[in-house]
Amino acid sequence: MSVGAALALDLGVTALVLAAVMLTTFAIGVRLSRHSVVDSAWGAAFAATALTTGVVVTATGHGAPTRVWPLVALTTVWGLRLAVHIGLRGRGKGEDPRYERFLANAPGDPNLYALRVVYLLQGALVWLISTPIQVGAFTSGTFGWVAALGALLWLTGFLFESVGDAQLARFKAEPANKGRIMDRGLWAWTRHPNYFGDACVWWGLFLVAAGSWWVLLTLPAPLVMTYLLTRGSGQRLMEEHMAGRPGWAEYTERTSAFFPLPPRRGPHA
Repeated sequence: MSVGAALALDLGVTALVLAAVMLTTFAIGVRLSRHSVVDSAWGAAFAATALTTGVVVTATGHGAPTRVWPLVALTTVWGLRLAVHIGLRGRGKGEDPRYERFLANAPGDPNLYALRVVYLLQGALVWLISTPIQVGAFTSGTFGWVAALGALLWLTGFLFESVGDAQLARFKAEPANKGRIMDRGLWAWTRHPNYFGDACVWWGLFLVAAGSWWVLLTLPAPLVMTYLLTRGSGQRLMEEHMAGRPGWAEYTERTSAFFPLPPRRGPHA
């Protein structure tokens, strides 16, 4: 089988795997009456895509192991950590208010509307965003300095995301912090250390995958992810949700919106 045919096979198989993941998650969401379970499936779907690609690459005999398995491992570690974190965060809670508001005005059956515009759309986005991993896994280039730079960027992003999530979880666990704005640790340097870290992870994976010029064709993938994090369902919606809370305006004045920067001093600091 040629490398082109093997890649086409992988792209088709991963699409089927993602459809199965999202349909299963949809069934769980309907049963629990909580469509926010799809948030946990987001990271798990990326892990499933990477593992599927690893299997297809191995079965077809293409790709360089020194590039395939770092791509699979880095994506899987990131995806499973995110899935577990979101799953634990939502354990025992009801439907996320975002989904309640979104589905309140759904045309027709809310469940079928959620299937179309939440589950299947997210599955399609996972497939698109993971194309650098799928294409890069079939390249034969060695793991050079560009890939090493990508791995370092991935590590930076992974640490920002995981440490930021852990700091926020500890902050929220303290009853005295109820209603207060988290402005400590990494959250003093950026209002969204998790989203900044996420962007670094996916640009890092793009560089790890870049063993051939044709990986450049997948450049829209990290661009789409960055857009989602900054202008789509990430930073923009979170800041709209937080606007008006006591202390939020002051926090935004002294704290960088996305890229980590030293906190700005106020006029009376």
